[in-house]
Amino acid sequence: MFNITKMLTEFNTYGDQLRYDKDCRKSPIGTRPGLGPVAAWNINSQCNLNCKHCYSNSTAVKKDETLNTKEAFSLIDQLADFKVPVLLLSGGEPLLRPDLFKLIKKAKSRNLRVVISTNGTLLTEKMVKELKSLGVSYIGISLDGLETVNDQFRGKKGAFKAALDGIRNCQKYEQKVGLRFTINQDNYQQIDELFQLIEKENIPRICFYHLVYSGRGENIKEAELNDQDKKRTIDKIIDWTQYFIDQEDPREILTVDNHADGAYLYLKTKENDPERAEYIYSQLLKSGGNRSGSAIANIDHKGDVFADQFSRFRTLGNIRENRFSEIWQDQNNEFLNKMRNRKEHLKGRCADCRFLEICNGNLRARAYAADDLWGADPGCYLSKKEIGGDL
Repeated sequence: MFNITKMLTEFNTYGDQLRYDKDCRKSPIGTRPGLGPVAAWNINSQCNLNCKHCYSNSTAVKKDETLNTKEAFSLIDQLADFKVPVLLLSGGEPLLRPDLFKLIKKAKSRNLRVVISTNGTLLTEKMVKELKSLGVSYIGISLDGLETVNDQFRGKKGAFKAALDGIRNCQKYEQKVGLRFTINQDNYQQIDELFQLIEKENIPRICFYHLVYSGRGENIKEAELNDQDKKRTIDKIIDWTQYFIDQEDPREILTVDNHADGAYLYLKTKENDPERAEYIYSQLLKSGGNRSGSAIANIDHKGDVFADQFSRFRTLGNIRENRFSEIWQDQNNEFLNKMRNRKEHLKGRCADCRFLEICNGNLRARAYAADDLWGADPGCYLSKKEIGGDL
């Protein structure tokens, strides 16, 4: 994740403390020395929607191979023992899991910070009140456009209105909430209207995800923006971030799954504010770019462990067979070793890029989808001149 607001204001959240700590690059297995990775756990693979870009290929059918409550409790203990700083509960649609409240209670009893990623359509007042009382730190709700576009993208009419009701219920009960938006050809022209919605509804946070060709997302590669449209989109996001700052009402605005955004903001800022640009670059150096397999881990509903949510092409192990700590610290895992020391394996544009220290080869899952795990990330939109010039 790349926090644009922090870069322009020195905004500082709990997540920023993990991402931009001076020691975070020193830890090969977590966010900082002494801490494990942020763990994104798909607690189920059942969903009430049918989103075009779903990386987990979730369906309406409940899967028998899903970890049961006892196994889930064991996993929570393992993550807590490994000092995982954040446990992200995702799916499928996590609110469909019958023992969700039990899982949250268990995680909180082990002092884990719990956040939830949901499509928001099931966030009734009763549900929100219970999640708030259990101590959920944050709920991220996916909206991929305004009503017509969102409902088409998510495969269900009425999904937008239901998600908006969920957002309002969170606001009503003071449950911190934000949006998740995957940028694609169908919705990028609605960025201004989306920010108007954020202002109107007083939503404090939004994460803009770049498209990843994983799961069902592999079927919509053509929905990827071209390089110029990506730049125009990031320009708009930056402008809106500055607008809220100028209104003395900053919102937490982040982009996800493309560390080219950091280099692009640095270059853009350097033109008019070299001092601020140096601050941006110093923060990016602290985070070290993409750290899939180090600072982020994913566990699916069956207990399979991956380097991140999108790297389902390589299973690292299963928690039914080995403890999470054993899987994550396996010195003999060639793939993990290469992910954690990827600079020596990268090829093409990524290997030669002057921003390698702040990007770290971007997202390997996209490169894999383009048929070369260690080749250039096709999602990078920086020009040859931009990646090859002097800092």
